[in-house]
Amino acid sequence: MSDGRFIPCSPQEISSLFLFEKLSPEQLGRLCAEERVERFDVGPVYTEGDPATCFYVMIEGTVVLFRRVGGDDVEVSRTSQRGVYAGAMQAYLGDQVPQTYTNSMRVTEPTRFFVLPAESFADIMRDWFPMAAHLLEGLFFGTRNTQRAIGQRERLLALGSLSAGLTHELNNPAAAAVRATATLRERVGKMRHKLAVIAQGPYSREALAELIEIQERTAERVAKAPVLSPLEASDREDELTDWLDDHGIQEGWRIAPTFVQAGLDTDWLEQVAATVAEDILPGAIGWLNYTVETELLMDEINDSTTRISHLVDAAKQYSQLDRAPYRVVDVHELLDSTLLMLSGKIGRGVRVVKDYDRSLPEVPAYPAELNQVWTNIIDNAVFAIGSTGGEGTLTVRTAREGDRLLVEFRDTGPGIPADIRSRIFDPFFTTKPVGEGTGLGLDISWRIVVNKHHGSLQVESAPGDTRFQVLLPLTATESETAQEPA
Repeated sequence: MSDGRFIPCSPQEISSLFLFEKLSPEQLGRLCAEERVERFDVGPVYTEGDPATCFYVMIEGTVVLFRRVGGDDVEVSRTSQRGVYAGAMQAYLGDQVPQTYTNSMRVTEPTRFFVLPAESFADIMRDWFPMAAHLLEGLFFGTRNTQRAIGQRERLLALGSLSAGLTHELNNPAAAAVRATATLRERVGKMRHKLAVIAQGPYSREALAELIEIQERTAERVAKAPVLSPLEASDREDELTDWLDDHGIQEGWRIAPTFVQAGLDTDWLEQVAATVAEDILPGAIGWLNYTVETELLMDEINDSTTRISHLVDAAKQYSQLDRAPYRVVDVHELLDSTLLMLSGKIGRGVRVVKDYDRSLPEVPAYPAELNQVWTNIIDNAVFAIGSTGGEGTLTVRTAREGDRLLVEFRDTGPGIPADIRSRIFDPFFTTKPVGEGTGLGLDISWRIVVNKHHGSLQVESAPGDTRFQVLLPLTATESETAQEPA
């Protein structure tokens, strides 16, 4: 903090600072007449978020700048270079922007600053450098507006990609349901015809009752059909084909695969043969074949419509329709819905591994915006894996770290070069080809995690092992608990 001592200002000394070296003697005289040199002992100079009242230029000493990330102050710069400056650097914008300090500054040794009150700094900028002030103002607001516009475009592009993926995912089960329905209609028609043939045949009432009883037991068996390996299924098909041929059943090779899929074996067919008379066995097998086919088709329709329902639920979870924007959520539900929505984009070449700690508590969050964070990080991971041939592994892990919840995305891509690692969260910085990225995905993610959720977003990278780590507070901050959910 300041030791309360104001030191006489020397025009010659301040002219040696690179910021003022081009000023005229008259301008240097005005600076020294209106402003002051102040000495600070070890400790804070100003704090992030406080009203920005002064512009500081270091004459000698050492300064450290901090940014608030979650509940911690993270060092972003440390220097002893003469002439470095900080503080109310946007005073010339006036009331157009909030005039608060955007970082915290401390000194680690007794340090002297040339201190300009924000109002004086703004007046000097407008009086001495009117054109520069206009250019800086245009640059500031132009960059902010561009960032906002491209950010919206980035969201629209992501939404378009997700919509295309969702349409593709919905089309598969919908088409399967349509095909199964058409086939089922055909099989039911044949079953009615077969029933008419059986009814007109010389079958006793007891034989018909036995046939219907076998049909019921066969339908129950279909519902409990075991899952066989390809080799087991092939062997069972051969056994059933031989049995059907031995008992005079025509086209046994066509019927056998259906029976295998339904979980039927030769022991079951022996029970059927022992129950019905030999003369009606071919008709009984044909009847059972239609029964099995209709049951399998209904299972297929049920699976397809269930898949559609799950996709719709995932889309609703992802978009957070009809949900409060800020609420307590299970991050695993958010991760699962995002992975499902992006499954078309992820592709078959990327193996997704979920390493979840299901014992983790729910956390207060803006779920729709966290889904956007997951989307941006997963999209980058898939792109990185694709750049190495399109095959690799994406591991999504959750864990607890102290009083925060960790969500980690690990990919086996080529890694992020060390010389650009510090820039990946900068607005408009991208390593993707022109037209494939705006450079705002990670910037948006950083602002959502850090500014909105008071968490942290960091990256560790080596060839074949890149990890983006999102740390979220397990409890709401005071500012959030004071808000009522919309």
